[in-house]
Amino acid sequence: MHNGKSKNLLWQPEAESLDLLTYIKNTTQLGNYDNISRTYAYKNYYERNLEIKWSFLASMVSRNAGWCMTDLQGTWFRKALSNEKRHLLFMTYEKANWRIFADAYPQLLIYEQSKKENKPLFSLLIHFHVSTFMVKEWQYFWEYQDKERLMIALIINEQNVIQKPIIENKFYIKKVFHSFPYFFQDEFHFSTVIFPTMRGELYGFSVYDFQNVTKRIQLGKRLAWLLFHPEYYDDFLLFSRIITHTGSRYDFEQYIPKKSKRETPFLRTTYPIVTHLLDEVQRDWFHGQSTTKWFRKEKKPDTYHITEWYKQKKKQLHLFTTIEEYWKNK
Repeated sequence: MHNGKSKNLLWQPEAESLDLLTYIKNTTQLGNYDNISRTYAYKNYYERNLEIKWSFLASMVSRNAGWCMTDLQGTWFRKALSNEKRHLLFMTYEKANWRIFADAYPQLLIYEQSKKENKPLFSLLIHFHVSTFMVKEWQYFWEYQDKERLMIALIINEQNVIQKPIIENKFYIKKVFHSFPYFFQDEFHFSTVIFPTMRGELYGFSVYDFQNVTKRIQLGKRLAWLLFHPEYYDDFLLFSRIITHTGSRYDFEQYIPKKSKRETPFLRTTYPIVTHLLDEVQRDWFHGQSTTKWFRKEKKPDTYHITEWYKQKKKQLHLFTTIEEYWKNK
């Protein structure tokens, strides 16, 4: 078995390692089946490896992605957006989250196997096209056990992984990011992440200038701070453990006082399974550039309790779509 110290990229794995690579590939494919399988893969991994905090964050952000997906087939978005636009938005969410999982989950599994064998196996990451940035960060974590740094590194990595193939892709720029008014990005929760509790209280943050990788990384760091805040962590973890993720916002809206009726469907009764193919040539986003700015600590946010904000946004959405429907019919 490789000792994890060699930097020779031409190194070929031995038979035992080939079995491990096959296991990781198959397990990742199963976990990347759809939004719900991704959410639970991240969650279950965190329960087994509590030191990998990013995995809990990824599971909660994945829940949000599912809610955004079913919003598009819900009562109100169907009135406001054409079938084509709703399909394009769904594919944007799906493609981005699929790509992040395809990159990140092999990293998690290789770390887990390293723990079992009590030796670093991070040289295997090259077989999954993982960035050299993350290979170094995993090696650093193995030696120093800096849980906070690893979580931030994984946030930096995930946002860079989707930057060029999704955010800067000419097709998505033309058809998605430049085709919708600001209202849909800002007001319709396009870039808002919510952490619910079973008490009906909602917490979270929004990001503006969604196409800016630094802004998304800053959002991820603020969300990480909030998710592991000692005052709220137990509530978020309880929600994650008890509430089945169906993809519908009703998963948490049912606990909000004066709850409304279900307005969004179950994800698995709404969307077919999407088959994805990774690019034949996967380029490493890291080219030795400085990442110092992305590791800097964020100023502690003042506002993150968003229950009332969320209620107001729903009212605005309902009003907007009613007006849109009126003008279409007229």
